[in-house]
Amino acid sequence: MTHSGRCYCGDLAYEFDGPIQSQLLCHCRECRYLSGGLANASVVISEANFRWTKGTPETFQRDDLATPRVRYFCANCGTHVCVKSPPRPGMLVLKVGTLDDDTWFKPETAIFCIDQRPFHILPEGVASFERLPPPK
Repeated sequence: MTHSGRCYCGDLAYEFDGPIQSQLLCHCRECRYLSGGLANASVVISEANFRWTKGTPETFQRDDLATPRVRYFCANCGTHVCVKSPPRPGMLVLKVGTLDDDTWFKPETAIFCIDQRPFHILPEGVASFERLPPPK
């Protein structure tokens, strides 16, 4: 199945296919900055299965970290679309809110719940971890 999405203003658009590696909610402070307050809802997908179909994103990475994440966003409206994360080589962390159809999203895991706020309600049955889940 092919999924599509875009930024708020429509200057950027993308498609991806292939399997969804994980569906997650991240409550870490960094993600709450980036989301504007609540947990960051994301899916992890293969970078090889992702393609920009319109526009060229801007990137941002912090220069004070040894292995920073590369964040892709729209230069016009500022929508944060996806992230290339060093702990997940070959993968992209895609922001669910940018999908044209996100009705299928069902978080499986909530991470960095140590930073969760009382008003961050987890759906029933979602595995939660103070930080990251143990390696498989």
